[in-house]
Amino acid sequence: MNALEIKNLTKSYPGFTLDNLNLTLPSGCILGLVGENGAGKSTTIKLILDMIRKDSGTVTVLGKDNGDSIRLTKEEIGVVMDEVGIPECLTAKQVGKVMKHTFRSWDDAEYSRLLQKLSLPDNKPFKEFSRGMKMKLGIAVAMSHHAKLLILDEATSGLDPVVRDEVVEMFSDFTRDENHSILISSHIVSDLERLCDYVAFLHKGKLLLFEEKDRLLAQYGLIRCTAEELKALPAESIKCQKENPYGMEAVVLRTALPSGISVSPISIEELFVFMVKERR
Repeated sequence: MNALEIKNLTKSYPGFTLDNLNLTLPSGCILGLVGENGAGKSTTIKLILDMIRKDSGTVTVLGKDNGDSIRLTKEEIGVVMDEVGIPECLTAKQVGKVMKHTFRSWDDAEYSRLLQKLSLPDNKPFKEFSRGMKMKLGIAVAMSHHAKLLILDEATSGLDPVVRDEVVEMFSDFTRDENHSILISSHIVSDLERLCDYVAFLHKGKLLLFEEKDRLLAQYGLIRCTAEELKALPAESIKCQKENPYGMEAVVLRTALPSGISVSPISIEELFVFMVKERR
């Protein structure tokens, strides 16, 4: 069973349309949503959670249509939004008590372990937390009721590099269980590159690319050459290009290149930046 299936999903606002989005997240995998501000990442997540109404298309979460069954599956979904919605007067200890009466599968021992692992104080009011601490508390809550699917909107935002590394490891450990899956959006593309099995590029509401990460990195490469050398390459091999003071840089399809051409590896971040600039 797929953890998430999105088919022909559309949502329009004045000046913005999430246009005919199609994504699939297999169980046991992590899907990263990459996109600049306003690309449609948060809109997609809110549509999945039925927080806003879609114009058309279908969303299936853990085998159930989200429009009718999202409330029934809340036990199985852990959510961390860009703004963690916890009352500011509550301490982490009090949050645990509230969540114990919210989720039937709430695990006090796991919550305490995560608070300690993430160096979060028990008795400090949420309003006194830094942004990074708020995100860590949201992550601790999301991972303490035995969810099968984590949906994370900028969950690594505001974390220092050491804590971010710990959190990325926690997410990787979570999906070692083949029944566990994660959908995560982030501006920190390096985190997604380390973490994700699949990557989806969103730009101005359109899906530019959706592919298995390892296949993507094997399929594309980066070459640096002169303008004349670039013109000599097969047109079908060149996906994106830009000029710099030293010549040309181009994202290429490795299989379409003649043998003997030197191709450098390309990162997910470089590929995304190239594709967005090409669209502009």
